[in-house]
Amino acid sequence: MTDLFTPEPSDVLDDDAGLGAYAQRAYLEYALSVVKGRALPDVCDGQKPVQRRILYTMSRMGLGFTGANAVNGAMPVKSARVVGDVLGKYHPHGDTAAYDALVRMAQDFSQRYPLVDGQGNFGSRDGDGAAAMRYTEARLSRITRLLLDEIDEGTVDFVPNYDGREEEPAQLPARLPFALLNGASGIAVGMACEIPSHNLGEVAAACVALVKNPQIGDAEVAQLLPGPDYPGGGQIISPATDIAEAYRTGRGSLKVRARWSIEDLARGQWRLVVDELPPGVSSQKVLEEIEELTNPKVKSGKKALTQDQTQLKATVLAVLDEVRDESSKDAPVRLVFEPKSRTVSQDELANTLLAHTSLETSAPINLTLIGIDGRPVQKSLRQMLEEWVQFRQTTITRRSQHRLDKVLDRIHILEGRQLVLLNIDEVIAIIRASDEPKAALIERFSLSDRQAEDILEIRLRQLAKLEAIKIEQELQALREQQGKLEDILNSPASLRRLMIKEIEADAKTFADARRTLIQEDKKAVVEVKVADEPVTVVISAKGWVRARTGHGHDAASFSFKAGDALYGTFECRTVDQLISFGSNGRVYSTPVVQLPGARGDGQPIATLIDLEAGTQVVHYFAGPTSAQLLLSNSGGFGFIASVDNLCSRQRGGKTFMAVPEGETVCRPSPVAVGQPVEGEAVPGVWPAATHVCCASTGGRILTFEIAELKVMEKGGKGLTLITLEDKDKLAGAAAYVRSVRISGVGRGGKAREETLEIRSLNNARALRARKGKAADLGFKPDDIQRVQ
Repeated sequence: MTDLFTPEPSDVLDDDAGLGAYAQRAYLEYALSVVKGRALPDVCDGQKPVQRRILYTMSRMGLGFTGANAVNGAMPVKSARVVGDVLGKYHPHGDTAAYDALVRMAQDFSQRYPLVDGQGNFGSRDGDGAAAMRYTEARLSRITRLLLDEIDEGTVDFVPNYDGREEEPAQLPARLPFALLNGASGIAVGMACEIPSHNLGEVAAACVALVKNPQIGDAEVAQLLPGPDYPGGGQIISPATDIAEAYRTGRGSLKVRARWSIEDLARGQWRLVVDELPPGVSSQKVLEEIEELTNPKVKSGKKALTQDQTQLKATVLAVLDEVRDESSKDAPVRLVFEPKSRTVSQDELANTLLAHTSLETSAPINLTLIGIDGRPVQKSLRQMLEEWVQFRQTTITRRSQHRLDKVLDRIHILEGRQLVLLNIDEVIAIIRASDEPKAALIERFSLSDRQAEDILEIRLRQLAKLEAIKIEQELQALREQQGKLEDILNSPASLRRLMIKEIEADAKTFADARRTLIQEDKKAVVEVKVADEPVTVVISAKGWVRARTGHGHDAASFSFKAGDALYGTFECRTVDQLISFGSNGRVYSTPVVQLPGARGDGQPIATLIDLEAGTQVVHYFAGPTSAQLLLSNSGGFGFIASVDNLCSRQRGGKTFMAVPEGETVCRPSPVAVGQPVEGEAVPGVWPAATHVCCASTGGRILTFEIAELKVMEKGGKGLTLITLEDKDKLAGAAAYVRSVRISGVGRGGKAREETLEIRSLNNARALRARKGKAADLGFKPDDIQRVQ
C-alpha cells in the first residue's frame, strides 16, 4: 500500500526497464490520481477536488454571502457560466462531471446541508435528471460561509492549477467537519467510501467535547453523536451497539426504514401514508417494486411464474388494494397505501410492505477518505473528529498569525505617522528640497523604509487629518488586538477556548432539528401462516424432491424415474425446512411447505434453489430449525450447527462449510431433533446424541464424546475429527446414542452394510483427533449413518 502513495516519476523511463515495470508504475500513478484527485473527500473540508473547485470559483465570481451580499446573497448566474470558469481555470475534465457535481450540491435530498442554492430544475428524488446547465442558475448557499469566509486569511495553502496560470486552495478552511455533515459517496481504484450525513448540532457538540477533553471515551462521543441524520429522514432500527461498532471500525451497515402515519377516514376506513424514505430510495422505486410483486413477469428461461412469485403476489394482494404517489411541492414524499379492507391489520400491511420493498433497506457505512497526512485510509468516527480538530487548530493559528502580521504592519505605519505628526512643515520642506526625499526622511526622523514610503504616499489633503488623538485611539485598539492575537498564538488554552466559542456560535446559527429517528426495532418479517401437519419428504439420488402427507410410509412403495433411486426420507412437519448441501460448501434452505406434492416424481431441487455453475447438491436434511446437525468433510474436519444457522432467505443460499479442493462434503448426521417422549417412538425425533463415530475409507473407526466438538453458528472448517493417514479419507461421521450403520462396497462391487452397537463402538473409544482403530468390516466404508 505504501508504494501506491509514493509513485516514482514516469517522465523518463530507463532503457532497461521492462514493460511490466512501466505498466505497474503507470497504473499506480493512475490509481493515485483517481483516489486523491477525483473520488475521495478530504477529512479537512469534506470536499472532493471538483466540489472544492466549484465552490472556490463561485466565491471568486462573487456568488456568495460576503460584503454587500451578506444578507440576501448575490444574484444567481447561469450554471453554464460557473461550469465554464471551473473547467477553464481549475478542472481539466468534462463539463458533465462538473455540472453533475454542482447539481448534487444543490439537491436537498442528496446533501443534508446543500452548498449551492439552485434556481430551476435540479432533478428530483425519483431519479429525474436536472435541466441542462444553460437553463439553470446557481449561487452559493449561506452555509458555505463556514467553508470560504477565511480563505484569504492565510489559513490554507494554495497550489498551482493544471497549467500553472492560476492558484487554487489545497483545502478550504472549514469551520465545521463537512465530511460528516454532508457525507460523501465515491468509488476509487481499489477502495470506495460511503460516508452518511449527520446533524450539524450533534457534530458540533461532539467536536466541542473532544476539544475540551481529548481523552473523552467513545461512549461519551456516541451519546453526543448517536448516528447518521439522512436528508430524507427515515428511521434507523439497528441497535446502538451496531452503530457504535460501525463508527469504531469505520465500516458497517445499518438497517433503515421509512416512516409513515395512519390517516383515519370515514366509516372505519384508514390508509397508510409514507412521508419519509430511507437514503437512496425513491417513490418511483417503491412503486416499481410493488408493481413487480402484484404483477410479476415470468423469469427468463421459465415457462411460468415460480412458486415464490405466486406466493408473494397472493401475500401482497391479500392486504393491499391500491397505492398512489401524491408527492408534490408541499409534500416531497407522500405515498398512499390503501388496505384491502378495513379489517386488515395495520401492522400486517406495514410489515408486508417493509419486508418486500425498499421501504426497509440497508445503508452502508465506509469511512474511507483522505486523511490530514494526505493518505487515503479507512478511519473511525473518532479519528475523523480528531483530525478535523487538528486541522481547525492549524487554520486558527495561521489565521491569527495572518491577522497579527497585518496588525503589526498597521501599528508600524501609525507609529511612523505619529513620529512626524508634529513636524509636518519640516516633512513638506524636506520633500520639496531633497532630490531623494525618502532617504532624507529616514535619516532625519529615523524612519523605516516602510514608514517613509507611507509618508510619501499620503496626499496633501490628508495631512490636515493626521490628528494625534485619532492615531492614538487607533493605536490603542490595535495594541489590544495584538495582545489577544499573541495570547491565542502563545497559549493552547486560549486557542481551544476560541475554537469552542466559534464552533458553538456556528452551531447556533446553522443547527437544525434531527430528521432521522434512531429507535431500535426488529427487522420486518412477514410470517406466512402454514398449517402444522405431518409430512414425509422423499428425495431421490438424482435430486428430485416431493412431500407426502403423513408419516409411516413404506419406502419400497415409492417410485422413481428410470435410473434413479431413493436417497432418503425425512419424517417432519410442514413448518420445517429442507436443507440442501452443495459440493462447494454452500447450503440452501427451502420451506417444506413449498415442496411439490407426492403425485408423480416430484420436482428437481435445482428448480427450487439457485445453484452456482459447476455445483451439485450432494446431501439433504429436513427437519425443524431447532435441530442440530454434525457436519463434516472428507478431510477429517467437522463441527456442530443448528438448522436455523443454515437457513437463508436467498435462493442462492450461503457459504457455510469450508471444503478445500479435492475434498467432499459428508452426509450430515442429526445430533438432536425435536423433543423425545419417554417410552414412545416419535417420527422425526432424534434424542440428543452423546458420542461421535468416525469411519475412514481405509476402515479405521474412532469414537469420542460429542462434548469435544464445538457449535459454530457461522460455519467454517471446524475441528479435526480423526487423524487420517496418507490417501485415507473420512467416509463420514455420525452422532449416536446406541448404534450406527456403516455402509460401503465389498468384493465384486456388492453393496454391504454393518450395524455397530455400543459395545463394539466402545472398543474404538479415544480422544478426538486420534487415528482410531482398524475395523474388520470386510468392505470399504463410504458412508455412516446414525441409527435412532
